[in-house]
Amino acid sequence: MWSPLHIVRFKGQTPSIRRHAAALLKGCRDANVSNFSHSAGRSTKTCRALVYTNHGDPSKVLQLKNVDLPPIGEKDVFIKLLAAPINPSDINMIQGTYAILPDLPSIGGNEGVGTIIETGKKVKTLKVGDWVIPRDAGLGTWRTEAVFAEEDVISVPNDIPLLSAATLGVNPCTAFRMLVDFEDLMPGDSIIQNAANSGVGQAVIQIAASRGINTINVVRDRPEFAQLCERLKAIGATHVIKEEALRRPEIKEVFKSCPKPKLALNGVGGRSATELLRHLQTGGSMVTYGGMSKQPVTVPVSALIFKDVKVRGFWVTQWKRDHASDGSLFGVMLDELCSLIRQGKLTAPACTQVALKDFHQALDASMQPFISSKQVLLL
Repeated sequence: MWSPLHIVRFKGQTPSIRRHAAALLKGCRDANVSNFSHSAGRSTKTCRALVYTNHGDPSKVLQLKNVDLPPIGEKDVFIKLLAAPINPSDINMIQGTYAILPDLPSIGGNEGVGTIIETGKKVKTLKVGDWVIPRDAGLGTWRTEAVFAEEDVISVPNDIPLLSAATLGVNPCTAFRMLVDFEDLMPGDSIIQNAANSGVGQAVIQIAASRGINTINVVRDRPEFAQLCERLKAIGATHVIKEEALRRPEIKEVFKSCPKPKLALNGVGGRSATELLRHLQTGGSMVTYGGMSKQPVTVPVSALIFKDVKVRGFWVTQWKRDHASDGSLFGVMLDELCSLIRQGKLTAPACTQVALKDFHQALDASMQPFISSKQVLLL
């Protein structure tokens, strides 16, 4: 039997998210009980949720449980979650290696989309039937239903594909901000990125293509490289090359058809990041948003002295928090991304849809090397 949870606290988390997270796990039960429990003559709604009580291997520490839902307050919304992806940051959070960690027990998942079933009487910006996504990390989206504060979610159009909505809040937003905030990119300019097959990488390709920006996309060698190259070019990639090509003379052929890049996007680290730096224009920027190799970024002295490159970092969670007081910036970005989705210029990455009860299958697949499909839990 689980003891009642009094608070779930994320370092740097907004008070509203802390308040509602505290109620998420009160009275967790075994997954085989009814979705409505009866106590003292009243009916209490519960949701199914993937819960972990300690950090570790997600496939070992996550359990499917029933969790009591708190009452719907005047400024709250009752949401039926529809779909939620499994992102690397979700895995890292459960492993205990991410920058923000919850008190335990906690519910997994930081991204997803749901539909509003009921609203509190003082809710002004949302209505029944709206689709919503989280404004910030830490809400716990791997669950069937939830009660969240109005200010903790933001509406998105319900006429876009479900998988696009479910995967909108992290990777496309990361790609958009990195393309907009660090260099003044114009049509005809170039960017170079590693991890080009990742969710962020695919969003970068499509958003850049919609703006007439060339992309030089670096991926690890693999048996199906030719098929991957075709797939990335089909969504707008200008060039797709293997990691090894960055260190070979033939890279010069790439720059005969497009200029040296102003911007490098690094999701890998280690030697790969160093090679990206070598190909930047003088005065260009490298932005690091991930470190899949778990190796440090080494910056050649020559790149700093003779090319005056700028080395920056980006974390979309921090961007959202920095701009929380002006929610319109987030909304404007989502509007532009949804416009691209409607035009067919921005699609969700390849996804495998998995029922919540089969979450072990999804977790195992998400942690395999050379994974080419994002695992999405259907809730």
